Amino acid sequence: MIELDKDINDLKILISEQQIQEKAKELALKIDSVFPQNETVYLICVLKGSVMFFTELSKHIKHNIQMEFIRISSYGHETKSSQNMQAIDLTLPNLNDKNVLIVEDIIDTGLTARFLTDMFKIKHQPKKLIFVSLLNKKCARQIDIEPDLYGFEIDDKFVVGYGLDYKGFFRNLPYIGYFPN
Repeated sequence: MIELDKDINDLKILISEQQIQEKAKELALKIDSVFPQNETVYLICVLKGSVMFFTELSKHIKHNIQMEFIRISSYGHETKSSQNMQAIDLTLPNLNDKNVLIVEDIIDTGLTARFLTDMFKIKHQPKKLIFVSLLNKKCARQIDIEPDLYGFEIDDKFVVGYGLDYKGFFRNLPYIGYFPN
């Protein structure tokens, strides 16, 4: 059994559910303007963390979309990235010469983002590849990479909620919060 050393009553709201929903609509408009009209866009959900943002974002994209899911881990049960990517499930259809949108919950160290963009460019050779992240934690960046689009820039807080977790908990919160030190 996982021992939970964080109490939900100590959680402070950083980004509200309404702010996230408004930002998802705004990002969907930008996404629709980036990809050619009348062409399918393959949305790639990076599980498990981005599932709620992925769902909210996809509701507002006007293009025909195909939804695909991959699973990668760099955290395990820690609050800091292990810096080792663990590919759990990368099963995807042939995406050569397709429009691809990778949807991620957070870019912090940049290692996962680099792993994913390199993998897609080399293995799949998409027609157009766009990387969108709900959160951008530039202060934690270890390599030079930026998302094409992002919702919110945050400072150095360990955040949970709206898909982001701590030891598998707090993903179901409808907002993004943090535990004060």
